[in-house]
Amino acid sequence: MRIRVIAVGTRMPAWVDSAVSDYSKRLRAPWRVEWQEIAVGARVSGEPVARAVAQEGARVLEALKGAVQPVALDERGRSFTTRELAAWLARRAESLGELALLIGGPDGHAPAVRSVATKMLCLSTLTLPHALVRVVLAEQLYRAQSVLLNHPYHRD
Repeated sequence: MRIRVIAVGTRMPAWVDSAVSDYSKRLRAPWRVEWQEIAVGARVSGEPVARAVAQEGARVLEALKGAVQPVALDERGRSFTTRELAAWLARRAESLGELALLIGGPDGHAPAVRSVATKMLCLSTLTLPHALVRVVLAEQLYRAQSVLLNHPYHRD
């Protein structure tokens, strides 16, 4: 399954890039993750933040062209246990073979992005910095695959 992660934000700290790369490399075929960064919208003092969010949204929609059933990561989305996430990903792999996961910018997803998302997924009800969301997502993708492969990485 091809998993495209489209994330708003560039120039992540080295620890983020290192962790994301490490977990992505651990995934076994047929799963593979592709990470695409989208520039953050310009936030100008005195201008509404909605303008920057709309810029980000337009860039995400452009990157989504050809994507199958995009899923937005959002604190108001559906929460999964690790085993539920693994089962959900397995069903997507069987039926679609591709998935686009969207990480919004500092002020969340643009309404236009929310409108095209076929599902909203919550990684945590805690407020997480966007850099950390990438690491948590990469680790959970690896952990979900480990569950499906009966690998001892996941302990109940």
